[in-house]
Amino acid sequence: MSTPEVPVPTLVGQSVVVEPDAVRILDRRVFPFERTWVTCRSVEDVAKAIEDMVTQSLGPPFAAAGGMVLAARSGGLDAVREAARRLVATRPTNNGIRDVVASLLEVAEAGGDVERAAAELAERYRAGFRALGEHAAPLIPDGATVLTHCWADAYLTETVAAVLRAGKRIQAICTETRPYLQGARLTAESLAEMGVPTRLITDGMAAHLMSRGEVTTFVTGADRVTMDGAVVNKIGTLQLAVAAQAFGVPFVALVQAPDRQAATADDVELENRDGDEVLHCLGRRTASSRVTGVYPAFDVTPPRFVSVVVTDRGRFAPADVGSYFS
Repeated sequence: MSTPEVPVPTLVGQSVVVEPDAVRILDRRVFPFERTWVTCRSVEDVAKAIEDMVTQSLGPPFAAAGGMVLAARSGGLDAVREAARRLVATRPTNNGIRDVVASLLEVAEAGGDVERAAAELAERYRAGFRALGEHAAPLIPDGATVLTHCWADAYLTETVAAVLRAGKRIQAICTETRPYLQGARLTAESLAEMGVPTRLITDGMAAHLMSRGEVTTFVTGADRVTMDGAVVNKIGTLQLAVAAQAFGVPFVALVQAPDRQAATADDVELENRDGDEVLHCLGRRTASSRVTGVYPAFDVTPPRFVSVVVTDRGRFAPADVGSYFS
């Protein structure tokens, strides 16, 4: 029997392109209504694109790699070091930017080819995403209804692709994920492109659906997993994980690897974004000028609410994620 062919969603096909004189980034803030590319001709342009949410989830590390390539082309080692400092400071909660930049800085300091190293690193990451998907797929049964939150990028799409290749049929429920609506615009669109029947809910509906038995598995990416098994992810993940445990729904967290530099969540800087972003939706203000917005962008789910952490090296109980490095 031939393996079913699964479409590659637009957002994970190639959303960061390094060109001879620029880095082009697909603007995820307007997708899928517009397919607009932001052209970055300097490291500062790339850094601003990351900070301004032009790219999100697994996109920023690839964009940061592109920024390091621009620095290596335009200047010497000092320029690369300054680029590394600037790029790491853009969004501190996800360790992906930090790790990519550190790897390429090491190449530069050894006199190596940063551009070639960036391309090789991207291929290794993509291979890791595929491996992660293969490890996660057995946790999703045939006929499952999968709830997901925010945009887990290739972590989620590779998992779904592996599920579909195995001949299983699933449905998806996506939270809309305020204030940027990543779930509505990015996740739901990508899963629909893959042929998965997909429904959208507001962020406050998930526990109700779990209580009615309408969710089989809760699956998210993780911006970071600490060495004690805590999951740091988009704000709202914690409340969904607590509800999932209350109603007997397993929570599967997807991450390429736990972070050896974070023993616990106390070692992770949780980004707080401008509260004004909460007062707007798709460019329109949703509250009066008398109201103040608050936007903690990430939360921490303690290990007791996490069923399993899936990585590119296999599945781990939260308390055992350190075995990844054995």
